[in-house]
Amino acid sequence: MKSYSKKSFVEVVGVALRLGLTSFGGPIAHLGYFREEYVVRRKWLDEKSYADLVALCQFLPGPASSQVGMAIGIARAGLPGALAAWLGFTLPSAFLLVAFAFGVNAVGTAAAAGWLYGLKVVAVAVVAQAVWGMAKSLCPDRSRATLAIVAAIVTLSWPTAVGQLVSIVAAGIIGWSFLAPTTLGSQAHAQFPVSKRVGVIAWIIFFVLLLGLPVLRPLAQSHSLDVFDSFFRVGSLVFGGGHVVLPLLQTEVVGPGWITNEQFVAGYGATQAVPGPLFTFSAYLGAVMNGWSGALLTLVAIFLPSFLLVIGALPFWDILRANANFQSALSGINAAVVGLLLAALYKPVWTSAIHSPADFALGLVGFGLLMFWKWPPWTVVVLSAAAGEMLARL
Repeated sequence: MKSYSKKSFVEVVGVALRLGLTSFGGPIAHLGYFREEYVVRRKWLDEKSYADLVALCQFLPGPASSQVGMAIGIARAGLPGALAAWLGFTLPSAFLLVAFAFGVNAVGTAAAAGWLYGLKVVAVAVVAQAVWGMAKSLCPDRSRATLAIVAAIVTLSWPTAVGQLVSIVAAGIIGWSFLAPTTLGSQAHAQFPVSKRVGVIAWIIFFVLLLGLPVLRPLAQSHSLDVFDSFFRVGSLVFGGGHVVLPLLQTEVVGPGWITNEQFVAGYGATQAVPGPLFTFSAYLGAVMNGWSGALLTLVAIFLPSFLLVIGALPFWDILRANANFQSALSGINAAVVGLLLAALYKPVWTSAIHSPADFALGLVGFGLLMFWKWPPWTVVVLSAAAGEMLARL
């Protein structure tokens, strides 16, 4: 097996760090930045290999762009390269969001602040943009659009992690049974130094944690274990990544009273103003709950499934992707993902932010700037925070 030097590890950290500091715009935009950097500029892998990685990571639960970066890190620097890619891409936004969390805690009753109100409203525009974009690509026909609508209704009627999981599983079964398969691309050319034995070990660890933590949780009576289990489960079950994490996290942290809904939505709005993966929202939530240690715990817990899933899937992807039934199931799952996001747009995002015509007007302005004027999300977030502060002073 090829050996990798410390220089390769540092090289991956450096490139990923630059991407982590400059990649605004959400997971789809991140994949565009990655292609430009890794395929066009550095030629670490070819177009076909990159397309295959994107297809794989869209199938796996978790943050797709981060997982693509991990896989590229593995190809460049072996298994440690996954850690290198994650550190560089994740830490900039994580530090910024932890700092924001300390600021929110410092002001105490920040829920009444105008700028915070602006962040809550702009979250409506950002999620609406995500619903629009994902629906166009993942629900292009009436069958998948219907699946998305039904998934949204089920999720709103059964607002728990179980309800969301049932929607995803049912959509996968329906897709397997009734939807036509889609083409996932051609044979990959990149080499990933992960043996099937290592892949199986990764799968075993993943399922032991996913199934074992909920059993251990009531026995240990530890708040840290409760938090780790909740965030690990979210990272394990979120298909589609990005904004789809919102309803699951809202259920896990607001439901038991770990943070307030106002703190949750404010942090989500702030997440739109920073580069890097949206999953670093977990660092904000952990910091609100328990400072730096809480941020580290939640950040590791939500991303750990991504490491295990990528390492476990790479040795078997070529076999799986050739299965027509699997492709059909994936089409159904993707449609359900759109439904989950549509449900999240209504609750908690819309219900906690839009209470008056002025709120709706500010949300419309943000949506128009994002969708039609193509302004960067961080610019729209800053503008909305300033507009919220101005409206609050009137």
